[in-house]
Amino acid sequence: MNNLPTVTRNLLIINVLVFIFTLVIPSATSYLGLHFVLADNFRIWQLLTYMFVHGGFTHIFFNMFALWMFGRVMENVWGPRKFLYYYLVCGIGAGIMQELAQLGTYYFEGLYAYEHVNTGTAIITTGEYLNLWNTVGASGAVYGILLAFGMTFPNERIFIFPIPVPIKAKWFVIGYAALELFSSVSSSMDGIAHLAHLGGMLFGLLLILYWRRHPGSDARFSRNRGQEFFNNMKRNFEQRKKPSQPQTPPHQTPREADMEYNARKQQRQAEVDAILDKIRKSGYDSLTKEEKKRLFEASKEG
Repeated sequence: MNNLPTVTRNLLIINVLVFIFTLVIPSATSYLGLHFVLADNFRIWQLLTYMFVHGGFTHIFFNMFALWMFGRVMENVWGPRKFLYYYLVCGIGAGIMQELAQLGTYYFEGLYAYEHVNTGTAIITTGEYLNLWNTVGASGAVYGILLAFGMTFPNERIFIFPIPVPIKAKWFVIGYAALELFSSVSSSMDGIAHLAHLGGMLFGLLLILYWRRHPGSDARFSRNRGQEFFNNMKRNFEQRKKPSQPQTPPHQTPREADMEYNARKQQRQAEVDAILDKIRKSGYDSLTKEEKKRLFEASKEG
């Protein structure tokens, strides 16, 4: 757990704590969940709180597993502030899409014209019935993370149970989106907010495309210091001037000294490049003490 990036770790902790809280106080699910915008129980802040509430162990397990698997990668790529902003935008966007879908149902089924609704087991007022529309879960935000991973590492191969062979991330994301779209337009009422899932992906797509079209627009999101430090250090390696030739020991010819110096230089550069590649793939925290020390020493060379 200590090896996880800060935001991903804290999101996992908060979701688990809220889940335990709702087990102890079940009424909190209704209070924190996202109600239909025209229902009496709707509150604007529920667009934020609903994504930390889950309806059961299976619900929270799969959402948190996906957050752990893909969220830590994207946080290492983007840094904590940008990742958190993206996560919240996708979650809130998913909630907005769910509200629009419920609003369409409300008018399409003509519920505004009735004072009572027959639920199949009882006849209740329309107001009580609308209060039963309660959306919970981090799925919208998580689907946004899946999209981000697929767009950032489109050709990365991943294993997805029960598929027996690895598939590229881009096909995984496209397949999931198509499945959610099909489920949202089917007539089955499975209790899953498919349009909220698609909403998270849609808002994530729009945000990523905006960042790509306006490269400087995300400058306010400071990168983690480790990543920024090593990016700057790499630029220094590439731009630094050729160091002065070392003095030739008495027992060596100038050519032998040059060859020995160039060999040492190439070896040091190869070590640094390997460590920088490790940072890009797994983040600064994945480095050993020896690797951190080697980078610090290399930053002072030349």
